[in-house]
Amino acid sequence: MGYECVEFFSPYYDWTADHAKEVRKQLDDLGMKCYSTHNGAKSFSDDGLAKAIELNKILGVKYIVLASPGKVSSADDWKRVAEMLNRGNEKMAGEGLHAGYHNHIDEWKPVEGQQSAMQTLADNTDKSVMLQLDVGHCIAAGADPVAWINSHPGRIRSLHLKDWSPDKEFSMLIGEGVAPWKKILAAAESKGGVEYYLVEQEGSSYPEMETADRSLVAFRNLILTRIQRDTGNPAEASQRGHARQVRFQGR
Repeated sequence: MGYECVEFFSPYYDWTADHAKEVRKQLDDLGMKCYSTHNGAKSFSDDGLAKAIELNKILGVKYIVLASPGKVSSADDWKRVAEMLNRGNEKMAGEGLHAGYHNHIDEWKPVEGQQSAMQTLADNTDKSVMLQLDVGHCIAAGADPVAWINSHPGRIRSLHLKDWSPDKEFSMLIGEGVAPWKKILAAAESKGGVEYYLVEQEGSSYPEMETADRSLVAFRNLILTRIQRDTGNPAEASQRGHARQVRFQGR
């Protein structure tokens, strides 16, 4: 089909090292990579970090991404999440890994009448901590993904490509919602430091495999058009015009 990598979410943490090795062999046999995993707070805890590092090194991962920090409400709570990310990142760096954070909708809302949780995390974490941008959630919260990417150069090293609209919410393919994809991709390439894209799908009227195929075609059309426009080089557009992962959260 053309996808080049996968991203495992938090249940992977329950795998044994032997099972992770089996999964890695399957990936290698398919010519696929796993650049990041999604994790709960346990993977960043004093008791759980060593196992997370072990499994992720087996899988060949670059980023251990916190996608569920647990119960967080106050500004001080979010500063503690930032501290957790920094502590984990420091230990991961010695093993050739880095931490990351994946946003949902709530992180874009003001906390206690102050700045958003995402801004607090960005301001209080080391710049080597990846800020993985979920485009759909960002837009659903009323935030501007292009402005966010441009204001945090080099930190948006991966994006979850998911569209959104007020009427259908996330139940659509890339390009069917209100996301300004050409501007988002241009910012990701020129400022964000993007290393890989992840196509995430939370709802579709098509069967899963057809949805995956249609999503990849839609993404390629977007990025091919943009790169050809910017470079005038069809060969470069062909080389760069691909998505690298699809994850389904069927509803």
